[in-house]
Amino acid sequence: MADVRLIPCLSDNYAVLVHAGDETILVDAPEAGPINAALAAEGWTLTTVLITHHHPDHVQALPGVRGTAKVYGPKGEAGKIEGLDELVSDGDTLQLGPIKVECYETPGHTAAPISFFMPDEKIAFTADTIFAMGCGRLFEGTAADLWASFQKLRAAMPDDTALYVGHEYTETNARFAAQTMPADGAIADRLKAVQAARSAGEPTIPTTMAAEKATSPFMRADDPAVAEALGMAGAAPVDVFAELRRRRDNF
Repeated sequence: MADVRLIPCLSDNYAVLVHAGDETILVDAPEAGPINAALAAEGWTLTTVLITHHHPDHVQALPGVRGTAKVYGPKGEAGKIEGLDELVSDGDTLQLGPIKVECYETPGHTAAPISFFMPDEKIAFTADTIFAMGCGRLFEGTAADLWASFQKLRAAMPDDTALYVGHEYTETNARFAAQTMPADGAIADRLKAVQAARSAGEPTIPTTMAAEKATSPFMRADDPAVAEALGMAGAAPVDVFAELRRRRDNF
């Protein structure tokens, strides 16, 4: 199995290193200093960079970290990202040393981001599409786009998949979930666990697909209990998802 290192960057971003054999993969490049420090501490040489989407807090450190590494990024956002060597689209599969990587286009937060799944390692990188107990803001896509992306990843990834997301937003997301569904014991328990972790200065990432299915209102937009909690009993899941995002925007 690969070695994985979570790297806090900027105020609340995460980058991730995945190492196996002679291959060292970086997912997103928010800040050069912490990434280069992690590489030096491990004695790893960066070979590949996977970029999820074009926002500056995910790509701005690319010139300062890449060295001779090959950089992959979303074909649908290529015009907004400098320094890509290879473009990937929905359904593409990469073999990076011993690591297999599946590519899923997951629009909503931006127009055509890519979520990366390493099935043999049981890890995935959902950047600003799926957050722990939340989802990304709708900057370039619609609620229908993002809900479809959630459904795509939920169907593709087993429950024990570890999800590495782009930001440490979990405590706020958990408070929102608990306010939205105050009678849900699983959400209440997770809020307590998240608050304890953050109080101890610990990350809440990775989460798992199972945890998201159980405690994320966004992942559960097709659960009648979520619609009922919103006063939307019988509403279409996409409308429930849109209302959740609207309320989270104002939380």
